[in-house]
Amino acid sequence: MQRLYLQFYVTILIVLAVFVGAAVLLWRVADDDNRTPQYLDVAAELTGALLPDANAPRPEQQRAIEGLQRKLRFDIALYERDGDMIAMAGKPPPRFDPNRARTGWRRGPGGPNFVLQLPDGRWLVARQVRERPNPIFWIAAALGLVAVAVAIASFPVVRGLGRRLERLKAGVDRLGGGDLGARVKVEGRDEVAALAASFNRSAERIEALVAAHRLLLANASHELRTPLTRIAVAASLLGDAADPRTRESLKRDVAELDQLIEQILLASRLEALPTLERREPVDLLALAAEEASHYDVEVSGEPVTVSGDRTLLRRLVRNLVENAQRYGGGTPIDVSVTREAGRAVLDVIDHGPGVPEAERQRIFEPFYRLAGGAETGRGSGLGLALVLDIARRHGGDAVCLAAEGGGSRFRVELPAAF
Repeated sequence: MQRLYLQFYVTILIVLAVFVGAAVLLWRVADDDNRTPQYLDVAAELTGALLPDANAPRPEQQRAIEGLQRKLRFDIALYERDGDMIAMAGKPPPRFDPNRARTGWRRGPGGPNFVLQLPDGRWLVARQVRERPNPIFWIAAALGLVAVAVAIASFPVVRGLGRRLERLKAGVDRLGGGDLGARVKVEGRDEVAALAASFNRSAERIEALVAAHRLLLANASHELRTPLTRIAVAASLLGDAADPRTRESLKRDVAELDQLIEQILLASRLEALPTLERREPVDLLALAAEEASHYDVEVSGEPVTVSGDRTLLRRLVRNLVENAQRYGGGTPIDVSVTREAGRAVLDVIDHGPGVPEAERQRIFEPFYRLAGGAETGRGSGLGLALVLDIARRHGGDAVCLAAEGGGSRFRVELPAAF
């Protein structure tokens, strides 16, 4: 993932580099334009006026060249029109070819070389003894220092902005992870601060709405218990003249509705708790055998201890066994507890019609029921959702697999305590 502050900072550095390069290039072009031949022609005319005539004796011309060399501190050589050297002062100049020479200058290994053709046809070749730093390098160095200063000064600003955005992202992640009390610190008075304040207001509103929803759900579930109790009492007081089927159906409906309320309350409580309320060592084999005995189901396997909430683990086993009874079509139910690779494995197998492969993951969604579920049995669609939630809260997982010989295998894996 690309960091936002690094993108800002790299953009600033690229802009600075382009600015420095463009400034140096423009200066170089302007500097080259300033060295036009017309200025060298003027220099040739002035130099020709300072030197003796071409017909003057060579010793006189030598003295003139030496004097000019002392004033200019250049290595200087004076040539005839045909290239014959007349006089020289300083180090010998590079080889001179009058047939290829023209007024101008070029940068050589020892410094700039100037070639001037004097009005009388003589050639003057001069080389700077010690090259002075070109102004372009000073300008480039100054611009480079400015760029470095801007880069150093801008990094804390850009990094500070990046940290504020990172803290805002962390707050959003905490809120998305279920921490409804997540808030971020509002820093500054810019758009990022406004975004942080907006996030805090939204988080407060969401927390209030969820709290109101939970309160309403808990109160509604609690209030439903009273009429359910009265219906149950009335059903038990029905006389012998009442239709036995109607009485039994009424009792099953009341029991199912009571179980639904209990599961809704449990789901609401689990949603409000980010972690388990308590942990204790639990023998999963013993717990599964105790719970399965209420349904006349035997449990096989080996003792495996897990660390968790005994009440929630009991609910997990109960929901799996009830689901197998409801959708197993009256076939035998096999329950086993084993240890595999340091994990406790609980298998509940029925030999009913099974679950289509495309729906084996979706049946763990709240209130999801298979097509034709109304004909295969009763149920609210919360039992397996609670199984998955409880398993994951204990650091495990729950899956639905195909059983050998037909049917479904519901497997729950939990970390073994030791």
